[in-house]
Amino acid sequence: MIRRATVLFLAALLPLLAGAGQAQAAGYRYWSFWERDGSAWTYATVGPSLSRPADGDVQGFRFSVSEDSGDAAKPRGAAGFDTICAKTPAKDGTKRVALVIDFGTPGDAPSGEKPPAGRTACAQVAEDATTAEALASVAKPLRYDSNALLCAIAGYPAKGCGEQVATDGKDSSATETAGTAGTAETAGSAEDDGGSGPSVGLIAGAAVVVVLGAAAVWQVRRRA
Repeated sequence: MIRRATVLFLAALLPLLAGAGQAQAAGYRYWSFWERDGSAWTYATVGPSLSRPADGDVQGFRFSVSEDSGDAAKPRGAAGFDTICAKTPAKDGTKRVALVIDFGTPGDAPSGEKPPAGRTACAQVAEDATTAEALASVAKPLRYDSNALLCAIAGYPAKGCGEQVATDGKDSSATETAGTAGTAETAGSAEDDGGSGPSVGLIAGAAVVVVLGAAAVWQVRRRA
């Protein structure tokens, strides 16, 4: 009886402890890639190294902290192809791709860094060029990690790549990145109490653990 009660108690305890650890993660800091259809931005289904835009397409990049593609911040600005590429005439054997580059907000910036002002650019590249090649022609230097995840545009940010970010805005100790998580999915989030104590989720979890522990002890004594 004692062994069975102990097993049940541990089975209930482990998910709570796991949830408490996951609650420290809010999202990932990374460059998201977008395509514009008319006035609406849609999250790109492939990476910039695989995307091959057509002449006249508008594509965008936004640096931010987000949990997943459904939560990701979209590039800001309403300029369309005609505006962005107004001074770039068509040329045989090339295509023009309008790019919107949004470096995000100070709140999304890594510690010690300040986001540059957003910009637009008209990339005139070979007809078979990828978005990555178009971006490289107007916003060097680019930086990628070993998994081909885009880490920096025009040198921003200076370091880091898809790192997991805790609720207090500091980088977490987790090693998983946006690249390994696919669309930067994370396990959960918790409210930030300003660092004055444990999170609400952790306190609630601890309270439930205490209740479960008392229940287990009561069951053992009742059956003994």
